[in-house]
Amino acid sequence: MTSSQIFIGETVGTALLILLGGGVCAAVTLKASKARNAGWLSIAFGWGLAVMVAVYATGPVSGAHLNPAVTLALALNGGTAWADLPLYWAGQMLGAMIGAALVWVAYYGQFHAHLTDHEIVGGPGAQRTPTAEGKAVEAREPAAGPVLGVFSTGPEIRKPLQNLLTEIIGTVVLLLGVLTQGLNADGDGLGPMGGLVTALLVVAIGLSLGGPTGYAINPARDLGPRVTHALLPLPNKGGSDWGYAWVPVAGPLIGAVVAAGLYRWLFP
Repeated sequence: MTSSQIFIGETVGTALLILLGGGVCAAVTLKASKARNAGWLSIAFGWGLAVMVAVYATGPVSGAHLNPAVTLALALNGGTAWADLPLYWAGQMLGAMIGAALVWVAYYGQFHAHLTDHEIVGGPGAQRTPTAEGKAVEAREPAAGPVLGVFSTGPEIRKPLQNLLTEIIGTVVLLLGVLTQGLNADGDGLGPMGGLVTALLVVAIGLSLGGPTGYAINPARDLGPRVTHALLPLPNKGGSDWGYAWVPVAGPLIGAVVAAGLYRWLFP
């Protein structure tokens, strides 16, 4: 495949992934959405189906890695040329940002209603806290804004080492599934059954391992939409939680190295 096919395929595929995956998060989260409060099952299955759609749409073009951790694991095992890795990663990041922006467009009215609702973001003066001297001052910007979860992941209990290990474990499970079941004959992408296998695997990971951190298991899936959240003109959006952003990037990349090593050891 050519460089343009890799970049375009990964951009389009990752945009589809984030549009549908972030879309289900928006549907479940935002005020005035018909699917509000539909729950974790909806999110887990929504992300799984998002993976399936993106893989079948762009697999013939770029191999549908859609995830820097997948590309890294394939490169470590010889299925992807190292020279192509920057192209894959660039397309994945750009696609993730585009997909997140499209979620904002599709749910524009719901975002506005949610972020201007006083029950959600507070009324006048809600962001002011008393000092020791009894004077009111502006509170710090919150680490995670009220709609950040539509765009990126975050921990239920903020313990960086545990959060990192959770992301590593989830990514190893994903990549062992991809490496052992989903590759095509050339070993550089998902085969005909790979899209379905990987989609179901993502659902399983979401249901079983997604609770602690929201299961990024994909650096681009988290970082690209987090950048979009920081750039979008959302009212009362709060912070993008950059202090946590390294975890869903480092965890999946470490998981890719571990999974590639395990695969070589188990299937020499």
